[in-house]
Amino acid sequence: MAVSERRTQPQVGPLLREWRERRRLSQVDLANQAGVSARHVSFLETGRAKPSRAMVLRLAEQLEVPIRDRNPLLLAAGYAPVYEEKPLADPMMGPVLDAIKQVLRGHEPYPALVVDGEWNLIDSNASFALFTEGVAPELLEPPVNALRLVLHPKGMAPRIINLGVWRAKLLGRLRRRAAADPRLRPLYEELLEYPCDQEEPELDVPGAGDICIPLQLRRGDYQLSFFATLATFGTPRDITVAELIIESFFPADEVTAEVVRGIRLS
Repeated sequence: MAVSERRTQPQVGPLLREWRERRRLSQVDLANQAGVSARHVSFLETGRAKPSRAMVLRLAEQLEVPIRDRNPLLLAAGYAPVYEEKPLADPMMGPVLDAIKQVLRGHEPYPALVVDGEWNLIDSNASFALFTEGVAPELLEPPVNALRLVLHPKGMAPRIINLGVWRAKLLGRLRRRAAADPRLRPLYEELLEYPCDQEEPELDVPGAGDICIPLQLRRGDYQLSFFATLATFGTPRDITVAELIIESFFPADEVTAEVVRGIRLS
């Protein structure tokens, strides 16, 4: 049994090679970035040399390996994990949650939300209610998944004017994440089955003057248009914190700005 386990346990060399190829770097490229020789990188990938714990972490940093995936690299090299995954209810998360609330409040009167690594809604500001108008109540029962909220036929989807474009972008992002994170595969397969009566472009080809893809949303007689920014914590050492994303929406035209400010004042 022990021999079988040793055979099936991932080895650090192939894992490092997989991440290097995923980042489209040559061994020379990675060696130059990490300050080691290309020969040493080759020896590590083929198992002819064993990396130290510091070397595993250095290469993971240069390869921009997500924190969640750095612990498996350490385990494969024979070292204990160093990154914890605290629940948001942990008292140590208090300052993080306070910072998030401050950002969300400061973005009023425009919508903003924060999601975790599985796109579950952690928090939002009062203006986010603009997006959830008309959404089926069951989609707003915790845990709320932001992607399901957007693409579900009883969610925001019927109000999204450019649903095909947004669906293609969101599913593409989720597909790439699911390739590295098996937790996301069931969500991707579920969302893929949702109906969409618009064309979903395979390639994102910008038109003249385009600077970003807006979220175009119907609200009564108005067509609202928003662009989004994403923010993460700059130097996370905890898996939970590293995967938190704050998405803030800004008006993409003056009509949208006036409507949103009017809603806030009324």
